[in-house]
Amino acid sequence: MTTFTSPTNAGRRRPPSRPFNWRRAIALTLLTLAIAVSILPFYWVLRTALSSNGSLAANSANLLPADFNLGAFKRVFGLQSASEAIAEGGSGASINFWQYLWNSLLFSGITTACAVFFSSMAAYAFSRLRWKGRDAVFSLFLATMLVPPIFTALPNFLLIKNLGLLNSMLGLVLPYLFMTPFAIFFMRQFFLNMSREVEEAAMLDGAKHWRIFFQIIMPNAAAPIATLALLTFMGQWNEYFWPLLVGTSEESRVLTVGLGVFKSQSPQGAPDWSGLMAATLVSATPVLILFAIFGKRIVNSIGFNGTK
Repeated sequence: MTTFTSPTNAGRRRPPSRPFNWRRAIALTLLTLAIAVSILPFYWVLRTALSSNGSLAANSANLLPADFNLGAFKRVFGLQSASEAIAEGGSGASINFWQYLWNSLLFSGITTACAVFFSSMAAYAFSRLRWKGRDAVFSLFLATMLVPPIFTALPNFLLIKNLGLLNSMLGLVLPYLFMTPFAIFFMRQFFLNMSREVEEAAMLDGAKHWRIFFQIIMPNAAAPIATLALLTFMGQWNEYFWPLLVGTSEESRVLTVGLGVFKSQSPQGAPDWSGLMAATLVSATPVLILFAIFGKRIVNSIGFNGTK
């Protein structure tokens, strides 16, 4: 006897279940662990900044803030006296946060603007112009990337000292003012991939290299220029050794050096860890905001894709 299946029962059949994808599960697990490892240091800085400095030692293994309070941020912004800081477990040390922040913004902003501009000009000469010895000079520039910065620190320091520029903003920015090998290499790779048709048409109309550079090359290179500017700004913002050598006064001290001085000023014999972490968190906020806004552009521009 033949058995017939009704259309209703046939429509209710469940699709065959897919086998469990172990590769996908392992990849998601590793990605989750990588994200957790990346975020944990930032969370720990925030947890320490929101804790009372006197309660940190007794609650060192606690994931939540120990004796939650905002006293550390008050000390950073100059809203708390030394006696109040000591009463909350702080060291009583002070930090001229706003002066150091302004100096860091000047140092990073000036060096970024000048380095990106002059490096773009050099990259245009290495990629779009034909002149004798061009590749040899470019190879020499790339070879300087192998020289550790510590080797050039002493000659630069002696030069700045002989020029009388110690403890001045000009002395801070002068070694970074013109160009860097990485910036030249970065922009050159992009310029090499740009189409020459528009440039050749402009030359036929009588345009010179200056006009081509400013009116054709630079507007089409907005994305890599923004990427290079952000990378340069982040590197200069975190610079420590050179500002430590040159900027020792309050008027020329940048934020990274100021945090180190704040850590070493401990009237009670122990660093003010909550205040130090609060200052570190506030100082890192501008860079984190810039990276959150332009992070996708950085990833897209690393591929060196030019205008076709």
